[in-house]
Amino acid sequence: MKVLVVEDERGLAESITDYMEKEGYICETVSTLMEADEKIHLYAYDCVIVDLTLPDGNGFQLIESLKRLVATTGVIIISARNALEDKLKGLEIGSDDYLTKPFHLSELNARVKSLLRRRQFGGHTEIRFREINVVPHNRNVFVNGQLTTLSRKEYDLLLYFLSNVDVALTKASIAEHLWGDNIDSADSFDMVYSHIKNLRRKLLEKGAADYVQSIYGIGYKFSQP
Repeated sequence: MKVLVVEDERGLAESITDYMEKEGYICETVSTLMEADEKIHLYAYDCVIVDLTLPDGNGFQLIESLKRLVATTGVIIISARNALEDKLKGLEIGSDDYLTKPFHLSELNARVKSLLRRRQFGGHTEIRFREINVVPHNRNVFVNGQLTTLSRKEYDLLLYFLSNVDVALTKASIAEHLWGDNIDSADSFDMVYSHIKNLRRKLLEKGAADYVQSIYGIGYKFSQP
C-alpha cells in the first residue's frame, strides 16, 4: 500500500519511513505543505500521515485540499499538540485518526493497518474473494485453503486487484502503485507484466479461476471469468 508522510522533522520522518517500508509499504516523504500538495495532485495514496505544523502552512490545509480531490485516501494526523479542538477540527474536515507525539512506531503502524482495512475492505481482518483468502496481519495468502507463497510485489499487486475488483486498471496505475516515485527506474511496464504473469501462475497452480484479464490497449482487470 502507498503512504505519503508529511513531516518536517527529518529524524522522525526517516524513522517513520524506514519502519513502514520494512512493514511492506511504499513510502514517500515530504517536509512542506507545497511539496505535499504537489504530490497529492500527481499521485494517488492509500494513506497520508500528516503533521499539523509545517514550515509553510498546516496539515489542515492539506487535508482540505486532499478531500477536494478524492474521498478514498485515509488521513492520520500526527502532532505534538494534544488539544481537543485540533482533534475535533481534524475529524470535521475529513481526517480518520489523530496520534499525539511522541508515539511508538508500532502504534502508528497498527493504526494505518486498521485504517486501510476500514477504507478498503470494510474493516474485515481477512479479505475473501471466492476461493482466495488474504490475511493482512501476517501477509498470508490462501487459495482453496492452501498457503500460497507470493513475493512482496505479487502480494501488493493482489491486494490492489482485490480492492479494485471489476475495475479496468492501466499499466501506468499499477506501476505507480507498486513503485511510487521509483516508477521510472523500474522498467515499469515490463516489470508489471512479469509480476502479473507470476501472480496469475501461482493462483492457477492452487486451483483458482483465471481472474486476471488483459484489456487490449488499457491494462488489466481482476474479474470473474
